[in-house]
Amino acid sequence: MGDMRNSDFYAKNQRNEGNHAGGYGCSLMELRSLMELRGTEAVVKIQEDYGGIEGLCQRLKTSQTEGLTGDLVDLDKRREVFGQNLIPPKKPKTFLQLVWEALQDVTLIILEIAAMISLGLSFYQPPGERSESCGAANAGAEDEGESEAGWIEGAAILLSVVCVVLVTAFNDWSKEKQFRGLQSRIEQEQKFQVVRGAQVIQLPVADIVVGDIAQIKYGDLLPADGILIQGNDLKIDESSLTGESDHVRKSADKDPMLLSGTHVMEGSGRMVVTAVGVNSQTGIIFTLLGAGGEEEEKKEKKGQAVKDGQQLADHPSSHPIATIATDGAAGTNAPGNTSLVNGKMQDGNMENNQTKVKKQDGAAAMEMQPLKSAEGGETDEKEKKKANVSKKEKSVLQGKLTKLAVQIGKAGLVMSAITVIILVLYFAIDNFVLQKRQWLPECTPIYIQYFVKFFIIGVTVLVVAVPEGLPLAVTISLAYSVKKMMKDNNLVRHLDACETMGNATAICSDKTGTLTTNRMTAVQCYVGDVHYKEIPEPSSIPPKTLEILVSAISINSAYTTKILPPDKEGGLPKQVGNKTECGLLGLVLDLKRDYQSIRNQIPEEKLYKVYTFNSVRKSMSTVIKLPDGSFRMYSKGASEIVLKKCTRVLNEVGEPRVFRPRDRDEMVKKVIEPMACDGLRTICVAFREFPADPEPNWDDENNIVSDLTAICVVGIEDPVRPEVPEAIRKCQRAGITVRMVTGDNINTARAIAIKCGIIHPGEDFLCIDGKEFNRRIRNEKGEIEQERIDKVWPKLRVLARSSPTDKHTLVKGIIDSTLVDQRQVVAVTGDGTNDGPALKKADVGFAMGIAGTDVAKEASDIILTDDNFTSIVKAVMWGRNVYDSISKFLQFQLTVNVVAVIVAFTGACITQDSPLKAVQMLWVNLIMDTFASLALATEPPTESLLMRKPYGRNKPLISSTMAKNILGHGIYQLIIIFTLLFVGEQIFDIDSGRNAPLHSPPSEHYTIIFNTFVMMQLFNEINARKIHGERNVFDGIFRNPIFCSIVLGTFAIQIVIVQFGGKPFSCSPLDLEKWMWCVFLGLGELVWGQVISTVPNSKLRFLKGAGQLTQKDDMPEEELNEDQEEIDHAERELRRGQILWFRGLSRIQTQIEVVNTFKSGTSFQGALRRQSSTTSQNQDVTNVSSPSHMSLSNTLSSPTSTAAVPAGQC
Repeated sequence: MGDMRNSDFYAKNQRNEGNHAGGYGCSLMELRSLMELRGTEAVVKIQEDYGGIEGLCQRLKTSQTEGLTGDLVDLDKRREVFGQNLIPPKKPKTFLQLVWEALQDVTLIILEIAAMISLGLSFYQPPGERSESCGAANAGAEDEGESEAGWIEGAAILLSVVCVVLVTAFNDWSKEKQFRGLQSRIEQEQKFQVVRGAQVIQLPVADIVVGDIAQIKYGDLLPADGILIQGNDLKIDESSLTGESDHVRKSADKDPMLLSGTHVMEGSGRMVVTAVGVNSQTGIIFTLLGAGGEEEEKKEKKGQAVKDGQQLADHPSSHPIATIATDGAAGTNAPGNTSLVNGKMQDGNMENNQTKVKKQDGAAAMEMQPLKSAEGGETDEKEKKKANVSKKEKSVLQGKLTKLAVQIGKAGLVMSAITVIILVLYFAIDNFVLQKRQWLPECTPIYIQYFVKFFIIGVTVLVVAVPEGLPLAVTISLAYSVKKMMKDNNLVRHLDACETMGNATAICSDKTGTLTTNRMTAVQCYVGDVHYKEIPEPSSIPPKTLEILVSAISINSAYTTKILPPDKEGGLPKQVGNKTECGLLGLVLDLKRDYQSIRNQIPEEKLYKVYTFNSVRKSMSTVIKLPDGSFRMYSKGASEIVLKKCTRVLNEVGEPRVFRPRDRDEMVKKVIEPMACDGLRTICVAFREFPADPEPNWDDENNIVSDLTAICVVGIEDPVRPEVPEAIRKCQRAGITVRMVTGDNINTARAIAIKCGIIHPGEDFLCIDGKEFNRRIRNEKGEIEQERIDKVWPKLRVLARSSPTDKHTLVKGIIDSTLVDQRQVVAVTGDGTNDGPALKKADVGFAMGIAGTDVAKEASDIILTDDNFTSIVKAVMWGRNVYDSISKFLQFQLTVNVVAVIVAFTGACITQDSPLKAVQMLWVNLIMDTFASLALATEPPTESLLMRKPYGRNKPLISSTMAKNILGHGIYQLIIIFTLLFVGEQIFDIDSGRNAPLHSPPSEHYTIIFNTFVMMQLFNEINARKIHGERNVFDGIFRNPIFCSIVLGTFAIQIVIVQFGGKPFSCSPLDLEKWMWCVFLGLGELVWGQVISTVPNSKLRFLKGAGQLTQKDDMPEEELNEDQEEIDHAERELRRGQILWFRGLSRIQTQIEVVNTFKSGTSFQGALRRQSSTTSQNQDVTNVSSPSHMSLSNTLSSPTSTAAVPAGQC
């Protein structure tokens, strides 16, 4: 058992077992076994062994009402005896492990082997060295006395490999460090309310100890195991532990056991913490998983160094909480000190799998990609079982890049193979056929040396062709953006969310707190038959009414809601807790009364029964027992809902009078609608008296919360944030539709939407409430139909009085819609527990950092630390910037790749030697890949990004402008290089470097070619900064210091290489004039760039094809590939067969039916109807089989076609 060895917690526990755990009345093991019980069993055990909850609290030396004293010595002792509330993280990979991983890259391995062979052969002096018979093979080598320097090339290749590996490893390492930083940042955000020294304080989750009294409320994620002391209407979702989806009712006398990692779905209460960290139920599971995961990992990584295996064996406990998701593949990114609450960071690590798989750059990985890299595939499978997280589809950019990289990799492989074959054949034919030489044994080493040289050239072509920089550029760009987004109040939990945001076409936003300030203030009220436009003086309200109103508000609200004095002099009072309740408490203060004194008279324990607020009730009620034994219930909630349950209302003297439905309609017209049209949220406060005997049946909620007496209706204002209208205007300009989804009254919602600029008077739009929405989208049977949603959503701007299910339905409906040719990319904001499903379903879920519940944060991709809508616009900007950065890098990278490959290839074929040597190519590769990705991926975003429409999912990665640039610059560079290669020696009047024998010294001729090539790349890097055909490529260049320093740095290193590189870099020093020529030819790039941008795209029709080449639509095949239900080609053929078969079958059926109809002469109409239904199914099926059809969702609607759609699609 992994957990028995679990670090030193256990050693301590065993010691303490004897003397009852350091003076506490119960030991760790006793508490652990206690927490395994459930229901009545647990109640009995607590009663028998500890004398009830009071007894347990005494043994743990804590007070039920005042909590722990907060004395540091005591807290440390508790941590020592019962453990800390964190699960020890998995050790991060060491730098050496990362280096080892980077060395696994196939192209690098090939290069290393080639370099070794080359090294070995250069030290081998064959006896027949002098014999002429080996012919041209070694002529010229001796003259220079250079043959000893043959080893340099091999050594230089090895050195450059080392460079590449170190850079890659360093990047991985810093990425991991950032990820852990982010992780710990997310954890610090996670606070919990605990009572210490009779004060309620917010504590970081990791600081909670056994014996703490924790206050739990709706929306919390429990940070530790505990036993309920007192609860109101508490319901817990334990599905994360038990898999039971029904909510479990908890109460102190029936089932008081609360487990860490479970969610509070309703109600509130207090619990005493009994187990933390590794000893809590979740912790125990993680420890087991950790031990199990370790085993699996060992199996998976058999190939890895044994040392590695030993390390794993020594630390069975060091598995992080994220193990659930991080077996194997995402191990790199295992979060840091994950305190228990982040027990469910799974999806955070999910996407890291993809990044990880992509990270093993190089051709082989590229080749393997479609088949899922071995480790990726298996872990995916396991994750699916362990963490049933709805896995979002691969982000748009990743899909496109993976595909592109595979295509380029294949092309590179073919090119390099051809290069090697041509070189070998040419050499063989030239030597053995034309010059009729014999293959002499003593010449073998020399020939082999030639072959090795050819092989190295081939590999170099491959190295240059494969864009290893792509995954790197994505990672750098995302990591950089994530870091910067922190400053813009976006805490990104899943890297790819940032880039998906750039493609967003729709944002469904909450109203409260996101579009508005979430500072609720009561501004109007209707009380005693009078509608006050401002808060009245206390004297003008009947004393009876005032008394009951103040009590109703003070008692019937969460006691955690308070209004505190302002932090700064002259600031606004601080609102803590539920903001609507704060608004009501503010009304009490405005009426010159104190709510705290009333709460002190009736503390929370004395509340007889509480019906907490939830999205179904839309109201909250609290019952208290009056001194004479009778009961009084206070209710408050959405005015139209509470008024429906009122039968009386307090009049101008504070006496109840009858309140009939027609009075209600009049009140709605005269009071509620005018308030709502001012953008106010209307809350009705009411009460009801119950006799002492017989005591009502409190569980019959419908009868209890009815027959109420209305006290007053309050209009609460939540002003629109001043910066929101501008932000929404930006969104609309950027082609993003903003929709408001709120629980408020439709008039309030409409008023706020107009203030924000979501709707403009006179436009054609829909503002509907949840009821109407459901009526429109459901058929007679009450089922939701996609066609009906399609009629609603394009015009829908405001959805009011919506339930969480409506929100989820809307999001799902928009995402699944096939109305528009682009699949909509939807972002959603949410703060409540009930928003979880919609946040998960959306492409990007934003949770509120301040008002959001833990459950919402858990389901989200990005946390808005300031709850502000403008931060979402910033996220859009950053997302688009990521996409553009990648495009810039691609434009640059592909130009270099095309040119380098063609030069190496043709050079090798015509002159038997690549003009660019292996080491030079590796240097170019380093500039191109690593440095350029750094330089181009860190461009800061500009406002102009918001001036264009989103790219959409099926826009090709390489736009026609980019294709034009790649082609144009490629042509320029090839012309220059080939001119230099074939007539360079005449132009500069130097010796020709062509056809040089083995080991001959580097020639000036080839040095000029190399130098010019690098200069052209450097200046083209400046061109690559703009991808939309802008003229001014220097625009904003100084805002990006990284770019400037990289360009200058590369230039400096290039000078050093050329002047002092000598033999290893095959360079001979150039004089100033030749240098000026090289730079001049490089500068030509900038001028040529201007020429290219004058050519209109319309003239280059054929480039449309070039852009399309990388078209990554969500093609069915793409989706099948990436879903873990892998479908191989044979199976796909089979599917295709099935489709044809279905089609044939249904045609035959139709024909038979028609014939039968004619035969029998029965209702022709009926047959036709049947026929139309089958043909519609046919069409559906045909859609699936034609890969050009983007989305599969509409095919799912017909029963026949389902067979043709893989399971993972639904």
